[in-house]
Amino acid sequence: MLGLVAVVLAWLVFLRPVWLGGPAGYAVVSGSSMQPTLHVGDLVLTRKQGTYAVGDVVVFRIPEGEPGAGGKVIHRIVGGSADEGFVVQGDNKNAPDLWHPTKHDIVGKMWFSVPAAGRVLAFLRDPLHLAGLASGFAVFLVLSGDTDEKRPRKGSRGKRPHAGRSRWRSPGLRLWAYWFGDRGGRHP
Repeated sequence: MLGLVAVVLAWLVFLRPVWLGGPAGYAVVSGSSMQPTLHVGDLVLTRKQGTYAVGDVVVFRIPEGEPGAGGKVIHRIVGGSADEGFVVQGDNKNAPDLWHPTKHDIVGKMWFSVPAAGRVLAFLRDPLHLAGLASGFAVFLVLSGDTDEKRPRKGSRGKRPHAGRSRWRSPGLRLWAYWFGDRGGRHP
C-alpha cells in the first residue's frame, strides 16, 4: 500500500499532465522525421522551460495562419531565437521546417521518451479494444471467486452454513452480483 501511495505521489509531482495543472506534456511520435532519435509510436514526455537553446528537442504547436495550424510537431532547434522564432528541423530531414515557433508556441522540451508506449495508448483508445479488456477483466473477476463452502462456526448447530448471507464471497463475484441484481443475498 505504501508503494502505491509513493507511485501516485511521484506521478502527481513529476508526471501529471499540464491540463491537470502538472509540469508534464505528452506527445506520441507519428512520423519518421526524428529517426534515429525517436521512432513511430514512441511516447515523448516534455517539460516547459524558461529558455530553449540550439540542440533541444521540443514539441511545438504549429503557429496560427500556417498550414497545419494547431498541430503538434516534435523537432530539434537548430537556430533562431525565442522572440523572432526558432529554426527547427527533424533529425531525419535535410532542410529546416518552414515553421518558426516562438517560445509561446513551444509545449516543452523533451524530458525523456518511452519507446513504443504511444502504441499501447493508441490501442487503449480504441473503444473495441477497451471493451474487450473490460470484458476480460469482468470474466476474470467472476472466475476468480472462491466457491468452496467453509465449515460451520462453533455453536451454530442446526443452522445452514451462511444462512441469510450471499454465497458470493470473492470480491469479483460480489461486484458481479451487485451489478447484475443480487442485492438480497439469498440463492436457491
